[in-house]
Amino acid sequence: MGLYIEARIRADLDDLWARTQEPSQHQRWDLRFTRITYLPRVEGEPQRFRYATRVLPGLTVAGTGVAAGERERPDGTRTSALRFSSPHPLSLLAEGSGYWRYVPDGDGVTFLTGYDYRPRWGRAGAVADRLLFRPLIGWATAWSFDRLRLWLERGITPERALRNWLAELLVRAIVVLAAGTGLGLERFLHLFGPLAASMAYLSPLLLALAISVALFKSPLPCTPAARRCLRRPPTRVRAPRVLRTLETPR
Repeated sequence: MGLYIEARIRADLDDLWARTQEPSQHQRWDLRFTRITYLPRVEGEPQRFRYATRVLPGLTVAGTGVAAGERERPDGTRTSALRFSSPHPLSLLAEGSGYWRYVPDGDGVTFLTGYDYRPRWGRAGAVADRLLFRPLIGWATAWSFDRLRLWLERGITPERALRNWLAELLVRAIVVLAAGTGLGLERFLHLFGPLAASMAYLSPLLLALAISVALFKSPLPCTPAARRCLRRPPTRVRAPRVLRTLETPR
């Protein structure tokens, strides 16, 4: 699989399963989807669904998918696999597949995903995917996993988590902007009188420190952060066998 994300969540396995398998819950925390709708299913058949993602205001790309899960496995783990495709001409993702794996671990669950996709638009799409889209969707997946973790562990709803993230981002941007502007205010140093020489030396250091803190300080505990997730598999991983039973929807 091309992308791998892993998060350890201190939560009950059934609660995690419900938040990830029920469309109304899933679409609340996953930044990659705006709407997920299950289609009528015949007993014993995989679950088919439609999904939509709002890319820009007024622009939504949609697609279809098929999913199947293993809720009871001999080793106590659970898996869920899917294949998806989008005929929308503006969707860089033409088709793809992936899985979720739920591994009980002491007082929590290791929740991980592996997935890959085929971009459209030929060579231009491949370049755009490698340089921009794939890193972005990897970040969005990891950020969403941490958003889910906050919901389960701390009771911070996905909507509140987004507001927390936007507020912290705004504060950091204001600090960087204010400090960056302050670096060019040498002409006002004379206002400090006898302390002007000391301020000429200390001011750039303090402003640079403020910028560094704003850019590199760890996010607040109530704010989702992709950096909290593992982005490379610790060992070689294989997709679950159930994935091979699914056909790509057309």
